[in-house]
Amino acid sequence: MTATVGSSMQAAVLYGREDVRLESVPVPALRKGEILVRVKTALTCGTDVKVFRRGYHARMIQPPALFGHEMAGDIAACGEGVTQFQPGQRVVAANSAPCDVCFYCKRGQPNLCEDLLFNNGAYAEFQRIPERIVRRNTYLLPDGVEYRDAALAEPLACALRGLDECGLRPGDTLLVMGLGPIGLMFIRLAKWAFGARVLAVARRLEQVDRAMMLGADEGILMGNPAATAAAVKSHTDGRGADVVIEAIGHPDAWELATLLVRKGGVINFFGGCPTGTKVGLDTSLLHYSEITCKASFHHTPEHIRRSLQLIADGKVTSSHLVNHEEPLSALPQVLADLAHHRNGHIKTAIIP
Repeated sequence: MTATVGSSMQAAVLYGREDVRLESVPVPALRKGEILVRVKTALTCGTDVKVFRRGYHARMIQPPALFGHEMAGDIAACGEGVTQFQPGQRVVAANSAPCDVCFYCKRGQPNLCEDLLFNNGAYAEFQRIPERIVRRNTYLLPDGVEYRDAALAEPLACALRGLDECGLRPGDTLLVMGLGPIGLMFIRLAKWAFGARVLAVARRLEQVDRAMMLGADEGILMGNPAATAAAVKSHTDGRGADVVIEAIGHPDAWELATLLVRKGGVINFFGGCPTGTKVGLDTSLLHYSEITCKASFHHTPEHIRRSLQLIADGKVTSSHLVNHEEPLSALPQVLADLAHHRNGHIKTAIIP
């Protein structure tokens, strides 16, 4: 279709818990500094599935709202004052941009920006990109990079920042708990970009098998906490992993992570639990074993740029993680199937 003033498009709208509807909505009108992108590929995401199940995200989206945040496409139109881009160019736009002037931005923590601007609406024929994101966090696709590869840049940037925050070094043993899309990205990055030894822990054998195909050195099926800890220690000379990534987002998994890391090691509580969740941790274990507990939220423009380069270099591509494709009309069913583990899909490419 052609984007014209007053024309309509198909878009996914989040209304609440497990309630996403495809509707005809106006093509967004552009304000100064904005661009309109014809979405060529949008990708499903573990965060989107979590939002679909819960019906909201405390920081990123409140219903009713246009939905989806991983996409790449072609510029369909440019608003007044846009000089760095032009219609027809292939671009990927991140889902946020910092303000660059607040306390946290000035301290080099733009992911914690006091005015972090989020953008949703990737599950649609067109998406409007706000001026700040156009200026700070939109990029031309490198030659040879396909749309579905480029759409991985945002989640890959989150994983990349998570590994940076842990100080992962070549030869370290990294353990990843939770082998959904983001957990598999951690495995691929840790193995092929950081040179780490990787252990994968999950409840289902097919998840472990996927992790092994993406580069995990060893896989462990999760049992009760004591059995899982014993299995991990048997693979780490009795010590535990140097770094543990918790990518499940459940309080039991947060607590289990403390049993799987070595003395002096680092845990990254990457998986976000529901708002209001409380976790009980063994203070003696944390103190006397000098365990560093961290949490990583979101990404920065620097990490988006680095992730796009890793994609261009072939370190992580859609061939590793996107194993299904559907039209936009199928999105509600795709999300329902992912939320209830009714298929074997990692990430699905949604083609408007």
